[in-house]
Amino acid sequence: MKLAFWKKKKDPNKPKKPIWREWLDAAVFAIVAATIIRMFFIEAYTIPTGSMEGTLKVNDYLFVSKMAYGARLPNTPLSVPLVHNTMPIFGGKSYSEAVKWGYHRLPGFGKVKRNDIVVFNFPNNDTVVLEDPAQDYYQYVRVQGREQVWNTKTIITRPVDKKENYIKRCVGIPGDKVEIKEGVLYINDKIADLHPHQRIDYLVGGTAQLSADFMEENFIVFKGYTQNKEAVYDMEYSAVDKVKKVAGVTDVKPFSLIPAGNPGPVDYWTFPFDTANFKWNQDNYGSMIVPAKGTTVQLNPQNIALYRRIIRVYENNPGFVEKDNQFFMDGKAITAYTFKMDYYWMMGDNRHGSADSRFWGFVPEDHIVGKASFVWLSYGNGDGNVYNSKGMRWGRIFRTVGNLEN
Repeated sequence: MKLAFWKKKKDPNKPKKPIWREWLDAAVFAIVAATIIRMFFIEAYTIPTGSMEGTLKVNDYLFVSKMAYGARLPNTPLSVPLVHNTMPIFGGKSYSEAVKWGYHRLPGFGKVKRNDIVVFNFPNNDTVVLEDPAQDYYQYVRVQGREQVWNTKTIITRPVDKKENYIKRCVGIPGDKVEIKEGVLYINDKIADLHPHQRIDYLVGGTAQLSADFMEENFIVFKGYTQNKEAVYDMEYSAVDKVKKVAGVTDVKPFSLIPAGNPGPVDYWTFPFDTANFKWNQDNYGSMIVPAKGTTVQLNPQNIALYRRIIRVYENNPGFVEKDNQFFMDGKAITAYTFKMDYYWMMGDNRHGSADSRFWGFVPEDHIVGKASFVWLSYGNGDGNVYNSKGMRWGRIFRTVGNLEN
């Protein structure tokens, strides 16, 4: 028996599409396909700052996997395709808030794991200084005062999915105990994993002065001397053992910019910005527990600074009120709170050059965008950044982030 395959015959009388129509159809298809890929599968991202040096370098172009943790449906579905939050050239919002959706995430390959390099929406970017949109509005207010900021800057607000994208390493997952002692990170009372390209300032004891060639070869930067005439160098963890072998070096240890128990000047204050109850700084921080969904915390005037923003903003409880050292939810007194979402603690590998969770707190699960996957282009920007070489970095192109970490 023969099978008949029917083919629709072309109508010879049907007018042929003009060239412009064919190009328009192709463009619409390409935009729709690219939007679907960007929303549900992968998205391109560029490293704009040195906060992840030297694991990820400025002008590393990488792809971020949305499938790793499950694609997040947009909060603002009415938006210009392939544009994040601001219209190119003309400026202005690229989205409308006429329609708003709640938080929903499709199934993924897994959850955020400790040490994953994660792209997420900057939590503090709900309120934005338009002249400097990637920076922290709340830091502006702490340093300059609210009245000064509002009188001299343009202030806007943004939904979760239109906040600026940040990239950091997840060092603390829900339920982890996080603490930093003298620049050393501890997770659950154990020294956290040390990554080869992780950077921090080190105090180098002894009489040796590292040569310019040695420093260039090992991406080391001389920072200056302490009051005790000890040399301070910014270097990767992988360079520490090499420095220890230099003749005349007696010791190499992390250097704290601010001593323990001193929060430092206001522009150095760390989360939760309550210097009466939390005398923490970026090198001497905690300890505290990263909130986990379903866990309950007892509230008191001494710890409320840690959880205030979670309760009121991230978990959308505008009825949460503090009065006379008591707490009320929609008019009813409460003494405890149960978290509705998981939270994460993010830090940059360049520990003295990163605005991370130490300076703005927890990252809610609904802010997670995806996992850094691989670098598809990398070049030095030639702007004087001591960590970056000029020209193409051929050794980084088409390498996974996991390989670049080693």
